[in-house]
Amino acid sequence: MNNAIANLAPQPVWKHFYQLTRIPRPSHHEAAVQAYVMQFGEGLGLPTFQDEAGNILIRKPASPGMESAPGVVLQGHLDMVPQANGDSGHDFTRDPIQARIEQEWVKASGTTLGADNGIGVAAALAVLESRQLKHGPIEALFTSNEEDGMTGAFGVQPAWLQGKMLLNLDSEDEGVLCIGCAGGANASTSLSYTPEPIEAGWVGYRLSISGLKGGHSGVDIHRGRANANKLLCRLLSVVEAACDARLSSLSGGNMRNAIPREATGILLVPASKSAELKRQIESHGNAITSELAAIEADLSIQLEPDTKAENWLPKPLQQGLLDALRACPSGVVRMSDTMPGLVESSTNLAIVKVADGQIEIKSLVRSSVDSARDELCAVHRSLFRLIGAETLIDGQYPGWKPDLDSPLLQVMRQTYREIFDNQAEIGAIHAGLECGIIGGQYPGMDMISFGPTIRYPHSPDECMHIPSVQRFWDLLVATLARLE
Repeated sequence: MNNAIANLAPQPVWKHFYQLTRIPRPSHHEAAVQAYVMQFGEGLGLPTFQDEAGNILIRKPASPGMESAPGVVLQGHLDMVPQANGDSGHDFTRDPIQARIEQEWVKASGTTLGADNGIGVAAALAVLESRQLKHGPIEALFTSNEEDGMTGAFGVQPAWLQGKMLLNLDSEDEGVLCIGCAGGANASTSLSYTPEPIEAGWVGYRLSISGLKGGHSGVDIHRGRANANKLLCRLLSVVEAACDARLSSLSGGNMRNAIPREATGILLVPASKSAELKRQIESHGNAITSELAAIEADLSIQLEPDTKAENWLPKPLQQGLLDALRACPSGVVRMSDTMPGLVESSTNLAIVKVADGQIEIKSLVRSSVDSARDELCAVHRSLFRLIGAETLIDGQYPGWKPDLDSPLLQVMRQTYREIFDNQAEIGAIHAGLECGIIGGQYPGMDMISFGPTIRYPHSPDECMHIPSVQRFWDLLVATLARLE
């Protein structure tokens, strides 16, 4: 633990961020942080509300002389992605995040840091608490379960918010004003099967993929990082053909919006083919390691004896499943035709679970074009229908269409130029910001997303650039003062 982060500048923001690192808050386990924020608002004597979706809204009146300024909604989400290295032993439902300072960065020890979106929440709390800032009427909206379905944003009722402008504090590149984002959908495939008992004379092995970088399945998807599920299925397909390998179970990934970093398969081969299995894994493992050396330097492929398996998949199902998983799209599908460098459409083969008669496969599909999103969902459904599996498509949310004529954008661009003597970049993000959903409930809401610099979100390498937090805060404070 390093409470020195509570005293970094700007101290009003960092002290709140430190407190948030002490509160376990993975998606679906947000009761403690919701109680903390409720008590915070009530302790300030501000009108504080919680809705049925778990969202919290705190209203603060305008500072003296700013009563006629437009109302502004400060918006962030309370949950965080729970990703940890396999040897960390961290329990996200119980243990605080062990944050530390390393040169100009704040990092965590073996886990995600929760800067996404803890720093945005901390900034909103600092605005609510301050008696010195100049601002119009403020509403701080803290949404629930953003990371695993955006159910909080979907639950925001049309009449709840009064402000006409929204500052989403959930972007990860300081100096970039985000004015658009991708939409998305969940593709969930399931299939039941009857396990078959293992025949005599077969020996079991555990094949594991670990050490991958992982990361955010939206903002990092273009970086070419490996997907542990895809690598494992690649190797399993090789040894299926070369060694008659049979699959007992498979497990990889645990969050739709995180690129899978680890995956494990339990397989069996005839005892006479054990040496060939080891040779094939070594040969193809070395090829994959060399292939990915520039991007995945810590990739580890391990084959170890395992005697716990009691059954395996029927062979025709195994063959079809491995074929489908190898063929399943995962990664960038298409780049934007209108915004250079922006991913338009992608998929993330996020979670694969095969064991005890049940197959579960979950992908997150993203696109800034709704029709392209829907087509990728149809591709997923069609592919796994070939092995008799059913696919549920749900959680669809729209993208956020950029508006270059936004009055809020003009104010923030001018403000940034004046306080930093530089031009802010204008961009869009290949990730699901809650702006698209909230904007659907509040047509005409003028919205901008911005934040400090965060690298490698949704992975244990997540880190936040300390100087950028000061610039983020300065821009937020100056913007609020200029919206008259």
